[in-house]
Amino acid sequence: MSSSSPASSFERWRRKAMLITGLGVTEDERLEYLMEQSRLSCEEKKLRFMERSPSVVFMLQHLRAAGCELPPSNIICAPCDKRSAGGFNPEQGAIVLCQGVFFGDAHMENTMVHEMIHMFDQCRFKVDWMNLRHHACSEIRANSLSGDCRFSRELRIGSLAFTKHHQDCVRRRAITSVSRNVMCPDQATAEKVVNEVFESCFKDTRPFDEIY
Repeated sequence: MSSSSPASSFERWRRKAMLITGLGVTEDERLEYLMEQSRLSCEEKKLRFMERSPSVVFMLQHLRAAGCELPPSNIICAPCDKRSAGGFNPEQGAIVLCQGVFFGDAHMENTMVHEMIHMFDQCRFKVDWMNLRHHACSEIRANSLSGDCRFSRELRIGSLAFTKHHQDCVRRRAITSVSRNVMCPDQATAEKVVNEVFESCFKDTRPFDEIY
């Protein structure tokens, strides 16, 4: 019987239903299936953003102009620490997207831009990621420019309120990231370093003209 027969199609459907529900398969088989589906969904959205997202396409263009190509193969969907949505590996020039943790397409899109800003900083400014001031500056820029701290409801009540909220969010997220640096001894040190470089790094919106 050919692979396109109704019987084989039904078997594929039945197998898929078993893997989704966990009925008739082992827990390891079910988890492996769900993990692969999560990866495939992440990969599909990644390619769509690289083709259609204005902010992602903008960053790709500026990375290319800076001499740092970012092919799809260097943006990797993988399971990772639930505390993170993504990461940048400067040694490999690769970005990791944490499959299965995104609460929506905008979250994933913002995460891609966030990590691409880290890559841009690495490409243009040769960041020393063990230097807490360098790390803090890149985190401030990435959190501010990626959309991580953008809330449309804040815009409705005026730019002053939005700016304050935006800066507070950027500062808080940057402190959290720097505190996880292996060279950072404690939260107080992370706060001190972020506060020291905040003003100058927050004003640096390259490659964007302004915070969007």
